[in-house]
Amino acid sequence: MSVTTTDDFSPAAAPLAEKLLAPALEIIARYPLGRSRSALLPLLHLVQTEEGHVSPRGVAFCAEVLGINKAQVGAVATFYTMYKRRPTGEYLVSVCTNTLCNVMGGQEIYDELTEHLGVGHDETTADGRITVEHAECLAACDYAPVVTVNYDFTLDEATPEGTIGMVEKLRNGEPVTPSRGARICSLKQMQFQLAGFADERDGAVADGVAGAPTLRGVTLAEQHGIAVADFNLDTPITKTKSPKDDSAKAVKDPSPATQTTEQTHESKIASVARKAVSAVKGAVTNRHAGQDVKTGDVKDPETRTAELRQPTMGEPDRTGDADAKQPVPGNAAEAAGVAQNATAGDGKPAGDTQRGESIVSETNAEHERGTGRGVNPGQQSAKPGTEEKK
Repeated sequence: MSVTTTDDFSPAAAPLAEKLLAPALEIIARYPLGRSRSALLPLLHLVQTEEGHVSPRGVAFCAEVLGINKAQVGAVATFYTMYKRRPTGEYLVSVCTNTLCNVMGGQEIYDELTEHLGVGHDETTADGRITVEHAECLAACDYAPVVTVNYDFTLDEATPEGTIGMVEKLRNGEPVTPSRGARICSLKQMQFQLAGFADERDGAVADGVAGAPTLRGVTLAEQHGIAVADFNLDTPITKTKSPKDDSAKAVKDPSPATQTTEQTHESKIASVARKAVSAVKGAVTNRHAGQDVKTGDVKDPETRTAELRQPTMGEPDRTGDADAKQPVPGNAAEAAGVAQNATAGDGKPAGDTQRGESIVSETNAEHERGTGRGVNPGQQSAKPGTEEKK
């Protein structure tokens, strides 16, 4: 059961509840009643706005505010790489080292940057300002190699020297203008945006510009005078489907009078194909004909027999009971097989039941007739007359 007041939280979650309960309830209110668990992803980002990572008390807070257990929260927090499980620096610098960025120098950028900072992947500098990570893909292949800061594109067609210079500016508190995208913010501020809240900084989204590769299509259209006929940027987007075009329907479904000989021939082929499919379906449906089963029952005889012997896991096996309902063979082959089968045992080891003892005795007798010895291999080296009598 979820909690909605700070007094209801456990001691582990209470410190965060005092700071984050109001925005957490605002996030939960975005989802339909009874679907509050869907708010877990933005809630984990909200926790990182305060903690800088998903801490144990952050897990407890999310679990209690949503009414789920901590294992469920932890399963999500450990699955996605954007949820950090240990303290992260003020600026998360991600260097793409995937295929194209790697070919264009991404690995070289990562290697020189980590050597310069003295940290490795997912490690933070001693001043707590920079955390470095290599990213598998940052979805900007046309700008390769790319570097992001707190998930915003910062350097396009980056170089080792340019990346190191950018990082040093961040460490010294100097402003960094991104190649494109919004103004660089701290990781906690970015987590607030990822939780679904607007960036409140004045002019924060006006720093970066769209890059040339992104605008390439528009540029070519302008150069060649290509434009959409009668296009009006202010035209509202309709929310309903346009009326059906009868002429289009006529092309799709021509009347018999307008059908060509080729179309008629194709229709005949399609008709024959449909009849063949119907015949196959009928054969599949009737393949159980003659079996003593309920209407609509297409179970094989073995499954039916097992269910009759022990319908559910909570009922005992009634095999051998006079009152138990016995399966009825559906054909002669099945009847012959049932007649040759011995009654199923109770699953105990041989010798633990009267039937098991008789089987062991018969086997021993057959073995003695053939070898002069019993079946116990340990008795083969024993002297006659020394066997222990039962």
